[in-house]
Amino acid sequence: MKTIYRIAKTELNTMFYSPVAWVVLVIFSIQSSWKFFDSLVRFEKAQKIGEDIGNLSQYIFSGFNGLYTEMQNYLYLYVPLLTMGLVSREINSGSIKLLLSSPIKIKEIVLGKYLAIATYCLLFISILGLQVIIAYFSIDNLDLKFVISGLIGLYLLVCTYAAIGLFMSSLTSYQVVAAISTLVVLAGLNFIGKLWQDVDYVKDITYFLSIAGRANEMLEGLIISKDVFYFILVSSLFIVLSIYKLKTGRDAQSTSKRVLNYTVLVTVVLVLGYITSRAPLTFYQDMTRTKSRTLTKNSLEVVKKIQGPVKITTYVNLLDINYYVAMPYSQNQDISSFENYTRFLPQIQMEYVYYYDTSNNEALYAQNPGLNDKQLAQKMIESQDLKLKKLYSPEEIKKIIDLKPEQNRVVRTIEYNGKKTFLRMYDDLFKAPSEKEISAALKRLVVSVPKIVFATGNLERSIDKTGDKNYKTGFNEISFRYSLINQGFDVASVDINAQNIPEQTDILIIADPKTQLSQGAIDRISKYIDEGKNVILLAEPETNSALATIMDKLGLSYTKQALVQESETNSPDYLVTDLQKNMEQNGIKFSKSKNNNPIPLLGSSGIKIIKDAGFKVTPLLKTNNHPAWESQSGITSISEDLKKQASTTSIPLVVALSRNINGKSQKIIVSGDADFMGNAELSRGGSGTFQFFTDIFSWISNYEFPIDTTRPENTDKKITLDANQIFISKMVFMGLFPLLIVLSAAFILIRRNRR
Repeated sequence: MKTIYRIAKTELNTMFYSPVAWVVLVIFSIQSSWKFFDSLVRFEKAQKIGEDIGNLSQYIFSGFNGLYTEMQNYLYLYVPLLTMGLVSREINSGSIKLLLSSPIKIKEIVLGKYLAIATYCLLFISILGLQVIIAYFSIDNLDLKFVISGLIGLYLLVCTYAAIGLFMSSLTSYQVVAAISTLVVLAGLNFIGKLWQDVDYVKDITYFLSIAGRANEMLEGLIISKDVFYFILVSSLFIVLSIYKLKTGRDAQSTSKRVLNYTVLVTVVLVLGYITSRAPLTFYQDMTRTKSRTLTKNSLEVVKKIQGPVKITTYVNLLDINYYVAMPYSQNQDISSFENYTRFLPQIQMEYVYYYDTSNNEALYAQNPGLNDKQLAQKMIESQDLKLKKLYSPEEIKKIIDLKPEQNRVVRTIEYNGKKTFLRMYDDLFKAPSEKEISAALKRLVVSVPKIVFATGNLERSIDKTGDKNYKTGFNEISFRYSLINQGFDVASVDINAQNIPEQTDILIIADPKTQLSQGAIDRISKYIDEGKNVILLAEPETNSALATIMDKLGLSYTKQALVQESETNSPDYLVTDLQKNMEQNGIKFSKSKNNNPIPLLGSSGIKIIKDAGFKVTPLLKTNNHPAWESQSGITSISEDLKKQASTTSIPLVVALSRNINGKSQKIIVSGDADFMGNAELSRGGSGTFQFFTDIFSWISNYEFPIDTTRPENTDKKITLDANQIFISKMVFMGLFPLLIVLSAAFILIRRNRR
């Protein structure tokens, strides 16, 4: 070890007797400081004008435009300048012959030089560390462990670059050639992960070899053992390759023996890389304060219930607009998107099935008029050079699974313990399911699934139509991620005039019947309520008499007409509501929107308590404290005559009823407005209606679904320095600090020349 240290010390002296090492330090210092203080200034200005900022640790250091991310993109440019002379300088001057003929072992020479460059790279991390110290005193509650994780990732990355540069330097006597070769190899390692991704077995090897994004997880606060092993293995590979290369100048080896050595070395690294990247052997350390890189508590409770094998099958229709997410060349990336789950469920197996069938991809059909589905599928295969083991026809895929109800979209099935459920793609910016949807799908396999049944037969709202007043968006829209069918619920309909309510019904919804319920329907609903099951009653002022008998059974009644309020900007039937406080006292937890978004009701009856029916009644939404009158719907203004009539304030519009019956808790929601669950209102921008809608079903399902995946609020949301203090710090780091480096360089270089 002493020999290695001596060589490292000598190499460091040589590096710092060259202006290149000093120039690189100065450039790195200025560049990183510029980026760091630019971000700090930007957030200080945002804070000054009252913008809500948070998670500053991540925004400043990582993310799309953070300091670490930015510097990671430039490190590969610095390293070749530093490593190009490590060995090539010795080869060019002839001193390599003296080293090889000395009693010093070749591995000591190589390890000494690598230790020197690794020590130099610590200066990069030290400069970033100084900026972390500034951030610690500039940001209230800086997430220090998160920031340190990024430093570890960058150091491992730059050391791997250095090992590659060391090897390339051992191949040539020309330093410029060594530098360019290093850039080429780094570019190759960045690109190799995209090669042969449609070829089985080979794709796993090239995906493992790829260095692109290897440090990203650590930059985002998650240390993964397979990434650490990758850096160690690749660095070791190039260090040993350097040793082998220099040994050819000392030892007389046959070509076959050298080839065998190289082959064994590469094979060992690939095998170790494959083994250490397997899910059961992968370990994780979440360095974030809020554990944002780990599944939330509710998701962890779900995965703990899964003990056996889990199979995820992705059915890919080549004619669907989302086909590209699971093509053979995307499979490794797709599999990695489930890593938060394979971390805890390494037994997950993923399979891909490809087929073609009629889709809703209108653009594809418009661009290829006259071609049938089979011809379109063949065109897709040829145009993208796809290599598929098997492409199922519509008839063949239907024998395996009927995907017509899924509109032949790209969809996954998750199977566990004899149960199966769908996990879908969505028509939004992100497409892929998030933790909320994946956990909901998994939970459906380990608990009893809540079933929502809509009553039909009296012109109620439809869950299959897209009109403004219908209910498809919130309940039955497979392409909308927040639709309840994608959040863990089953949704169905039954004609209660002619059929009994299914035994497995958990929530019966009667949504604005336009005609009077038959006596049979009333009897069925009454029996259902007496059994202690959950109900949601939704009515409109013009037709709420259809529910009068059921309301009376609950001890409630609707106002005879709609409520109206005076407003300068909205129609009279636009009611500004107040979400009631202190509902927790009755065991009801509803989210309060961070932005205090309103929950408007358009055309609503009020709700009155007329008798004690044994329920605890909790108002959820009321009118505000401004006067409200009963009036016919459709008026455009409030007349003076109406104002003379008796008014009311804070009248309930949506109430929750609860009681314990038959050994279980019964929950009922009654609303004087049926529109707030409709497609139009759930899509209204700037409204808190959708959150209110979600909270209702969370409460009524005992908070089982939808799964709550919210995380604790970040506390690093305040810049403690003012603009002047940041400016002074910036000048020190971008002016004084680089100047000190330059003066140190001048002192050392001048002193050396005098010697």
